[in-house]
Amino acid sequence: MEMNQEKLCTNKADTSSESAYHCSACHDDEEWSSTSRGRAKSRSLSASPALGSTKEFRRTRSLHGPCPVTTFGPKACMLQNPKTIMHIQDPASQRLTWNKPPKSVLVIKKIRDASLLQPFKELCVYLTEENNMIVYVEKKILEDPAIANDDNFGPVKKKFCTFREDYDDISNQIDFIICLGGDGTLLYASSLFQGSVPPVMAFHLGSLGFLTPFNFENFQSQVTQVIEGNAALVLRSRLKVKVVKENREKTTIQNGIEENGVVSTNIEKEVGKQIMQYQVLNEVVVDRGPSSYLSNVDVFLDGHLITTVQGDGVIVSTPTGSTAYAAAAGASMIHPNVPAIMITPICPHSLSFRPIVVPAGVELKIMLSPDARNTAWVSFDGRKRQEICHGDRCYVKNLSK
Repeated sequence: MEMNQEKLCTNKADTSSESAYHCSACHDDEEWSSTSRGRAKSRSLSASPALGSTKEFRRTRSLHGPCPVTTFGPKACMLQNPKTIMHIQDPASQRLTWNKPPKSVLVIKKIRDASLLQPFKELCVYLTEENNMIVYVEKKILEDPAIANDDNFGPVKKKFCTFREDYDDISNQIDFIICLGGDGTLLYASSLFQGSVPPVMAFHLGSLGFLTPFNFENFQSQVTQVIEGNAALVLRSRLKVKVVKENREKTTIQNGIEENGVVSTNIEKEVGKQIMQYQVLNEVVVDRGPSSYLSNVDVFLDGHLITTVQGDGVIVSTPTGSTAYAAAAGASMIHPNVPAIMITPICPHSLSFRPIVVPAGVELKIMLSPDARNTAWVSFDGRKRQEICHGDRCYVKNLSK
């Protein structure tokens, strides 16, 4: 199951059995509220837990380690700011629930794959006849001759609701999504929802299966569990990408001659800005496109220049995208529960720049270097490629920010 990380809300109270620590340096009248063998417990940056105090550093089934150290020496401690406290739920306890019973489902099938026709028909029959669900499908799916000419499937087709990509908005009409295919099918489902993404149930019927954990053999019982709200959740963050392009209007100069006497057919006149926003599940890629020159782009982190990428390009990916293009470019894989953004160069013409991981709360800015010889191209999960020129900017940040 997939769900937008920024949309998950939990009211689960902190049930930790350990008492909170208070710094005596900042609170003169308060003592450590947890003691061991008559002595106050102390925590050090370098000290490892003793054999008899494993309870304090006990790990759960999640990948989150012990709580960070908040005291330093006998008198120093971290200033407590309730606004900056981040509560992270144990990934092993994340479960799906419905405020109201689901009524509509979007079924996405891999296009031009004859092996998926029979699973698609079986799933749609089960959803419409057994569960009385409203099934949404793409209009081009029903245009497949194998489906359009199937008379036995005709009564089920009449119950479908169809839509067209980039024309119809179904973001507020879908309760959950079922994907039949590989990872590319799930990425396509994510691109259809630029706001909140419904839960996604992905069956492994394609070539790659990093994001498709369900097998189709027993799909009836698995779909029933999801409809009943008895399923685990894996949260995957997305990146929000904003491309700011400087609009330039080409106007012909009178007589084709500039003031300095140079013959010119046109000039570029700045008349405004064009802003485009996208949300990506895997990565945003800035590369050299069809040019034979190396790309030369500057990467800024929270307004500070961190490096200039000279090579084929740069990949900014989520932990989910670390198993995709970034992995092929030599980056490490990041668990989806790790809040981070990965920056990976593509064939860098340098020995100093290697893949780096930055916190999820930062904002990245990518733009052409002043000495770049050519333009660059930016793509979003491999789709909607845009050309960026000098002065254009590409902002990337985690969607939860």
